Amino acid sequence: MTPEPGHAIGQLPLVPDELLKAHFVQEKFDTRFRACARLLQALWRERQGLPIGSFQGRDGRKRKVGSLLSTCAAAVGRNFLGPAVAHLARREVIYQEAGALIDRQRLYSNLLSSMPLAFNLFAPLRFDLPLAAKVMRAIAPTIDIAAVRHVWFEHSPGRREADLTGDRTAFDVAVVYERSDGAAGLIGIEVKYSESLTEPAPAELNPRYDELAQASGLFKEPMHAALRVNPLQQLFREHLLAQAAMMRGDWLETHFVLLAPRHNVNVQQGADLYRKFLSSPGASQASFLNVELEQFVEALGWAGARDEAYALFDRYLNWGTVIEAVETCLRAKIEDWHIAPPPSAPLTLIGKAA
Repeated sequence: MTPEPGHAIGQLPLVPDELLKAHFVQEKFDTRFRACARLLQALWRERQGLPIGSFQGRDGRKRKVGSLLSTCAAAVGRNFLGPAVAHLARREVIYQEAGALIDRQRLYSNLLSSMPLAFNLFAPLRFDLPLAAKVMRAIAPTIDIAAVRHVWFEHSPGRREADLTGDRTAFDVAVVYERSDGAAGLIGIEVKYSESLTEPAPAELNPRYDELAQASGLFKEPMHAALRVNPLQQLFREHLLAQAAMMRGDWLETHFVLLAPRHNVNVQQGADLYRKFLSSPGASQASFLNVELEQFVEALGWAGARDEAYALFDRYLNWGTVIEAVETCLRAKIEDWHIAPPPSAPLTLIGKAA
């Protein structure tokens, strides 16, 4: 539906090609949401006065891409919402867990990537653990969170360990918390922005997943093939990683959270589909929560980090900027023209039609 002033945005527009071209963000295989998100990042970059980056294709040719930063801007850390966040990201790269897969180019120069988004979202929580507890309680009110003890990035309880998932599956962010009774729990978080849950998947899942799926009690049909392919396979793997960590005794309870924008239809539909495969969780099962990115940003502002919340909204969720650019593009096409009148009106035919 066409957006109306003062009303919530029902759906994002199909961005005109000429607008995408003007900002160097026309990509053939972008989804509707991804095109809007890519344009939003380009508009944000331009407003910040940051130089555009380039992409080199397989043919060796380079082309400008509006959602990429130049090498110099990336090196300074301008993909992050402040110097402190940039410093944290650099330290996390240097001290990353053994076997972690951190693509430095995506992290430092790709404005559209969910990797820098994860740092921009959770760095304020890492810097202020009481703030972290407030935010996590707001987005996950069913979990008993008395205090947050740690916020980790690109974390796995144990990569390639046979009593977990036996591969490199990991969470974008992991929050370790303490319950009101003193017991510890873990919340593993997968952050999505413009991704569609159709990204490259493992050719074949480790047989360990079959064992875990059947032993976990998480699924109505644990051997269902749909759980092992896109769009569900990543949710399936990470949910089982959280479950395996609890079954091994690492934590008294664990939870798996998917965090993605409300308007990313592909991810939201994938989450809805995944939920249909789940059994009702008991005390011995890791719960699954689908949290909208908008909820997280609102919770951050409510908890007291208003400047950070506004910066996140402006960078990642300010769809009004995209709609304004689209409307400006459409208005530029308006010309003053008129329909030529007919030579004479056949009144008898008009009467019959009436």
